[in-house]
Amino acid sequence: MYLFVIILLVLALGYGILMLWYSLGWKRLKSFSPAAPSACRTAVTVIIPARNEAANLPALLEALKKQTYNPALLEVIVIDDFSTDETAAVVRNFPAENIHLLELKQYLNEEERLNSFKKKAIEIAISKATGDLIVTTDADCVMGPRWIETLVQFYEHHQPKFIAAPVSFYKEHNFFKRLQSLDFMTMQGITGAAAQLASGTMCNGANLAYEKKAFLEVGGFNGIDNIASGDDMLLMYKIYSAYPDKVSYLKCEDAVVRTLAVDTLRDFMNQRIRWSSKADKYEDKRLTWVLLLVYLFNAGLLALAVMAVFLPVWWPWFLIILLFKITLELYFLLPVARFFNKTELLLWFIPGQIFHIPYIVVAGWLGKFGSYQWKGRQVN
Repeated sequence: MYLFVIILLVLALGYGILMLWYSLGWKRLKSFSPAAPSACRTAVTVIIPARNEAANLPALLEALKKQTYNPALLEVIVIDDFSTDETAAVVRNFPAENIHLLELKQYLNEEERLNSFKKKAIEIAISKATGDLIVTTDADCVMGPRWIETLVQFYEHHQPKFIAAPVSFYKEHNFFKRLQSLDFMTMQGITGAAAQLASGTMCNGANLAYEKKAFLEVGGFNGIDNIASGDDMLLMYKIYSAYPDKVSYLKCEDAVVRTLAVDTLRDFMNQRIRWSSKADKYEDKRLTWVLLLVYLFNAGLLALAVMAVFLPVWWPWFLIILLFKITLELYFLLPVARFFNKTELLLWFIPGQIFHIPYIVVAGWLGKFGSYQWKGRQVN
């Protein structure tokens, strides 16, 4: 038993060093301040894969219509992934000349079996894109009017090949969604910190930009197209491998994309299992080792809690290590929450640990050994 606690203390020490390292990275990450509207010249194509998103698309399309960027340089492609609702009709009927619809059924047979329809949809849209800078987002997202303008100014100023940009949840109307938002905000903070420290490649497909030329040069999704997830992070690493000094994180409030938390525990677990399913697929082994450390630490802490239920002598050890974890994470999260204007969510952080630790363990295990459903499809 004592050997187990010693191992857990070693994992806790490693976890503590990691969180302090990320705190330093976020602190060093410089904010980007876009200039007043300028004469940007980059042609942009925004690509939105959509499956059964008729309810969410109007808000997104309206946000894109309100962009301050020159509409002559902005093209939006929504590619419908065999939707069974009115997704295609919503796009067709939307009053904007630069918003176009593609339908996956024009390129694939509905019975054809793919493990990642999303990658195929993006790949087809890129082949039709007229923009030099590809921007991706999701159909349930919204953004401010300076989103594209800010991305392009950052791109033209720094000339990166790949830009990861911030994503935040909104409309967190209940405890469950607030917990999701806290968890997601932590991942976003780590994304920015890792980019600053050049210690890993992380991003989210709801807010990405990359050169079309760079996408084609690295072979697009070739080699990763059989993996269900990873249209964002796995692609990021391919471009990072070709251009290690040309991958950046854009820290700017005008660049934040907002997305919706899921409504049910089942959808949440399917989402997180989908994300964790690619953990052993990363070529970037720095990230694999980080994920393994986080998983083992949380699994050990959960096991210690179970032991303490039956052997109360272990309660002090559990509470000390839990307090250590909470203190480190709050130290990291406070400046991240300030950036996202979500400091009020930190009130839910401590009670959220009851949910957070078990979900990390279960989702990590099922991501490796289980299957999940996403967008009405079963994925192995």
